Amino acid sequence: MSAKRAAHLGIDGQRTSGEDIRTINVTAAMTMANIVKSSLGPMGLDKMLVDEMGEMLVTNDGATILKKLEVEHPAAKVLVDLAKLQDDEIGDGTTSVVILAAELLKRANTLVQQKIHPTNIIAGYKIAATEALKFLKEQLTQKVSDLPKDCLTNIAKTSMASKVIGSECDHFAKILVDGINSVKTIDDMGNYVYPVSAINILKQHGKSSKESTLVNGYALNCTKASQAMPTGVKNAKLALLDMDLRPIKMKMGIQFLINKPEAVEEIKAREMDITKERIEKLIKAGANVILTTGGIDDTMLKYLVDAGVYGVRRCKKDDLVRIAKATGGQVITTLADLTGEEVVEASQLGTAEKVYEKRFADDECTIIEGTKNGTHASVILRGANTYMLDEMHRSVHDSLCALSRTLEANAVVAGGGSVETALNTYLEAFAVSVGSREQLAIAEFAQALLVIPKCLCVNAALDATDLVAKLKVAHVQSQSKKEKADQRFWGLDLMEGKVRNNIKAGVLEPAPSKSKSLRFATEAAITILRIDDMFKINKPESEEDEMMKQKGMM
Repeated sequence: MSAKRAAHLGIDGQRTSGEDIRTINVTAAMTMANIVKSSLGPMGLDKMLVDEMGEMLVTNDGATILKKLEVEHPAAKVLVDLAKLQDDEIGDGTTSVVILAAELLKRANTLVQQKIHPTNIIAGYKIAATEALKFLKEQLTQKVSDLPKDCLTNIAKTSMASKVIGSECDHFAKILVDGINSVKTIDDMGNYVYPVSAINILKQHGKSSKESTLVNGYALNCTKASQAMPTGVKNAKLALLDMDLRPIKMKMGIQFLINKPEAVEEIKAREMDITKERIEKLIKAGANVILTTGGIDDTMLKYLVDAGVYGVRRCKKDDLVRIAKATGGQVITTLADLTGEEVVEASQLGTAEKVYEKRFADDECTIIEGTKNGTHASVILRGANTYMLDEMHRSVHDSLCALSRTLEANAVVAGGGSVETALNTYLEAFAVSVGSREQLAIAEFAQALLVIPKCLCVNAALDATDLVAKLKVAHVQSQSKKEKADQRFWGLDLMEGKVRNNIKAGVLEPAPSKSKSLRFATEAAITILRIDDMFKINKPESEEDEMMKQKGMM
């Protein structure tokens, strides 16, 4: 629309509508998908992201890549949010969900160009998604209890296969399975839950990734404030402070009018005494471990050392909140009660069997074991440099999320493109039974699903057309011949370049990952497909710009 026409309608900006806006949106979505497409699967490649300050990030995690890109296009931002949603809900499958959403949009745009109304396409996509989820739950899902004991180990290995720690997946899988089982708890509804937040992940430079270990307890990347303090405390009573244990300083604007010089020394002494009295109240309440987010003054350390207290300063607030939940204590922000008096009650302190210091490489960590409410575990990651450790952290977190979702849902599906090919075969047969325009949309939905196995083949330098055709034959037979029903679990073997039963091979994924991925990708595609008009409002001009314009006109 011309600027004159836009001004006539009272719109201070640009309007794009109809086929133009759909094409622009699909192009933006495909651009985002093409960025992450080569990082899909166990043979996927990494991306290097460098910001304006020169900070570098190397990763192949779809959500991280898209989050770090400064995306401006509105439709592309929908896919960035989609990857973040998948990461928050499941923790894995972020790359595949973006690729699938972009492919659904691309095929929908092709139908629109063939004069099929977007409403019919949206209705067809909704029917296809509903049928696909139904078939997935009834035919393609296996219970964890029906599979061998190494099922959880295989889930972790599958998640890590495409990551930087893929070569050490046997070592890490054992650590993560032990870790997620150690934090098993029961929620208020009586269900078993496996909170990933209960596993603390610490990064330590040095040695190889195979030196990474699991610690049964909550590990803090902090050490005791003084070497004279005890290295460990049994039957610990923890005071968790979100405040300073340094001499009190008066706030700005407060004035003291004194008549004699000695009063200045008295003020300084009182400032020291206030903090000393607070420490004495904490010790009197029974605290033998003090963790604070603030500092502990060197002169105050003497009182803690004399009392045999284990003190740690500069802790993270997030760590204190988790420790408070685990130990049954409270994060104390002030010692003042309702009357203004400073008191510490024993009920505010957390309890643990022991708190001790442990050395890893050149650094010491504080370990809290035997907490009151549930258990905690910590994974100590070892690596050559910061980039390696950061990517290991992301990989371990994704694998923990996959294990947690699997245990909570008690269901897995075969990986390696098995689910997508099975759903493609089912939906193609189902589409023929729909006697309306939605049939075309369902058929295109089915074809879009094959983008995942095709990408896996391409990234592994294999012939995608040949392998996907073989896989398709196996799934057609599984749905048409009862004696070959087990072929519904067949997927790709990217190492050997053939098809196989991926349930028996141990290539497994959490069932919620696939169901959520399908649902989220469909919703994102429909959201963008509904758009047929875009108004881009111009930025308001500043007074200086208006003056310059007026001078130019004169």
